[in-house]
Amino acid sequence: MNLEKRLVLSEEQLNKNDLSIDNEVPHVLSEDFSIFYGANEAIKSVNVTIPKQKVTAIIGPSGCGKSTFLRAINRMNDLIPGCHSKGKLEYNEEDIYGQYTDPVLLRKQIGMVFQKPNPFPKSIFENIAYGPRLHGVKSKGELAPLVEASLKRAALWAEVKDRLNDNALGLSGGQQQRLCIARALAVQPDILLMDEPTSALDPRATAHIEDLIGELRGGYTIIIVTHNMQQAARVSDYTAFFYEGDLVEFAPTSDLFTNPGQKKTEEYITGRFG
Repeated sequence: MNLEKRLVLSEEQLNKNDLSIDNEVPHVLSEDFSIFYGANEAIKSVNVTIPKQKVTAIIGPSGCGKSTFLRAINRMNDLIPGCHSKGKLEYNEEDIYGQYTDPVLLRKQIGMVFQKPNPFPKSIFENIAYGPRLHGVKSKGELAPLVEASLKRAALWAEVKDRLNDNALGLSGGQQQRLCIARALAVQPDILLMDEPTSALDPRATAHIEDLIGELRGGYTIIIVTHNMQQAARVSDYTAFFYEGDLVEFAPTSDLFTNPGQKKTEEYITGRFG
């Protein structure tokens, strides 16, 4: 399939959604993957390939399954009583829900940043050092350069380098969110999941996070859930549109927003619902 062509489905294929991307290295792949809350099917037989070291945005109206699908990638849904899945979801060609998959190690490779900043009530330094300590890095000589490198990647070092012993709760909201990104990066993940990371931030802080996503592009696979379609258009290489648990369309972002291949996508991005 030529990348210039839209990666879309006919209406008859809507519930199968067998979407793949030629000429890209797959990083996350789902095959007939469904998620249930009890008997309710929240994600419906999704087939999609998310490319490596690209930014993929997930959009759709509230309750469509965006965050549910995102949390499945590092098994955060395991923490929800009654939540279970069927089908295949792979990371680096390994079954995320396989019998021998260790969720703790999985979450080291697939970090997550949440909607609201959630720094620990510890110093800035200890926030960043927490993950590496958990995974066996103990000495200050090893931790100090790792903390510095992580804060630099998150574009926060210049603002906090003289305040590393201060409580992280004293930072502004935007700084706290960048701190949470630095904390996720400190364990050297392959993938960074972002669940509406700017929804609680003001426009200036939002711009900082969007700039940061641009700087991280190419070094990490980033998957971001956002309600803000303008944000998806600004930061992502690919966009997935979910509606009522179905993956309706997955395409290069420029194609999806300028020439959507599904009527439902067009109705959503033009504001007719959602």
